[in-house]
Amino acid sequence: MTQTAILEIRAGTGGDEAGLFAADLYRMYTRFTQKQGWKAKELDHNLGGIGNIKSVTAEITGEGVYDTLKKESGVYRVQRVPKTERSGRIHTSTATVAILLKVPQGEVKINPSELKIDTFRSSGHGGQNVQKVETAVRITHLPTGLIVACQDERSQMQNREKAMDILRSKLYQMMQEQQKSSVDQVRREQVGTAERSEKIRTFNFPQDRVTDHRYGVSVGNLEAVLDGDLKLLLEKIQRKG
Repeated sequence: MTQTAILEIRAGTGGDEAGLFAADLYRMYTRFTQKQGWKAKELDHNLGGIGNIKSVTAEITGEGVYDTLKKESGVYRVQRVPKTERSGRIHTSTATVAILLKVPQGEVKINPSELKIDTFRSSGHGGQNVQKVETAVRITHLPTGLIVACQDERSQMQNREKAMDILRSKLYQMMQEQQKSSVDQVRREQVGTAERSEKIRTFNFPQDRVTDHRYGVSVGNLEAVLDGDLKLLLEKIQRKG
């Protein structure tokens, strides 16, 4: 069955290294998407330095997308020596991954009067404004404080529709978990606060190993995993889960 999921990755603790790890994770999922024959479309990004991602949101469509990725939400930890570390000391950084199911419009009722909609110029991957008109859209859902944005479509209307898709999916997730009172509580339930102690998965470069702590499974060849070779790890998780 063809499904659409919304992937959200955010840098956690660890400064620039966390942003670089977030970029690595985004590349991992986009490469995995290609290997699966799925289609990915970036919807929004907030960049840091060169190669550094503060946050990124993408839409992934294909056969069984959500069923395959639904257990990927959580805090990810990386242990490695950053390129800027001259002493060779291993650093620990985190990033969060959230997988949301895109839901039909009729599944979630949103009152237009409860929305604050702002427009701005979309920015390129170098941080520069790439549009002379305000096509990018940011929507704030006032009752929950949820903020979503989309800037990668050509028109303001398209960006607004995609931003509403993201908002609808996040609200649906909140409804499913029966935690409507606090968006912070919902985010902690799914991806935590990005503290190192909350990790669900560790990418350990010195040991060339990726470990999922929830299911007690590990795979080697870490670089291949980051290059999108997730199949073995996901199969092990599926058997345990």
